[in-house]
Formats: sequence, structure tokens, C-alpha cells
Amino acid sequence: QFVPLPEGDAGTDLVVRTLVLAASYLLLLVFALVNLRLPGMPLILVGLACNAIVIVTNGGMPVSVDALRDSGQADVVRLLVEEGADKHHRLDDGDVLTFLADVIPVPAPIRQVVSVGDVLVYAGLVWLIASAMRGRFRSERTWGPVSRGKHRPGAAAEPPRSGWTPPAARTWGTGR
Repeated sequence: QFVPLPEGDAGTDLVVRTLVLAASYLLLLVFALVNLRLPGMPLILVGLACNAIVIVTNGGMPVSVDALRDSGQADVVRLLVEEGADKHHRLDDGDVLTFLADVIPVPAPIRQVVSVGDVLVYAGLVWLIASAMRGRFRSERTWGPVSRGKHRPGAAAEPPRSGWTPPAARTWGTGR
């Protein structure tokens, strides 16, 4: 989504902008579907789908001017008026599904306007990261050796004895 997009509000500019954004969201949705088994990914998928729907139906993400002001981004309102639309545009009466648009102001120190889809994506990412940090992923690999800690189910009762072992490594567990 870092590709510069045409700024026109209609015609070819709108079609090109909508197609590029739709393609980028399609790739994100495919990624989420492929990784659906991961914790938090269903929530991320729903959030991405919400954002994709509102972007494709409106030719970009509508942004509430009131939410921009409430979040401390009055300068962004001026930019949207002066420079026209890019991936975002001012929310107006012609937009549909505006409840899914960027309408939730987040005040200082963050100063952002987010959508319902963004909130779902962020919640899913927090769930995914917390699960990864706690080791909550089940390995589905079927190749190679599986390493298990000594306190996990299926761990070896004794360390393998092969060849010379350093003196400090000859005790197992508590050293008894």
C-alpha cells in the first residue's frame, strides 16, 4: 500500500486507486486465510475484511472530519481538502458503510483515527503476539526431530548417553 495512487475523485483515477487497494487487501486476506489456524488470525481476518469492504465500495477509506479534529489532527483535514483523495478521503453523503470507515478518534499521544476493522486487526495482533510469547502454538510439522523440554509430556526420562559427557552434565534434573 506504499504505491503512490492517482488523486482524482472519479473516472480512471478512482478505478485505478480502487483496483490497487483491492488487490493489496486481497493479498492480506489470502495471507490471513492461509494462517487461520494461528491464534488471533480469525479476528485479523474479520478486521481486514471489514476494511476491504468499505475501501472497495467507496474507492478508498472514508475518514470522518470530526474524528480527525477530535484526535488532534486538524492539519490532516486541511491536507485532505487541499490535496484531494489518495487512499483516504473525507467522508461525505455519497459514501456507504460509513460505520466501517475511519470514524473512531484516538486522542493524544497516539492521535489517530481508526476503523472498526482496525480495532479488530489490532486485537487479533495482540492475541497472536501474546500467544507466541507464551508458546501457545502447536507444531504441525511432520518432518525432522521434535525437541521436547524435560518437563513437557513425552520428555525423555534420562538424557541420552553417548560417548564422553562433561562432569557438570552427568547429573539430571535436581542433581540427585
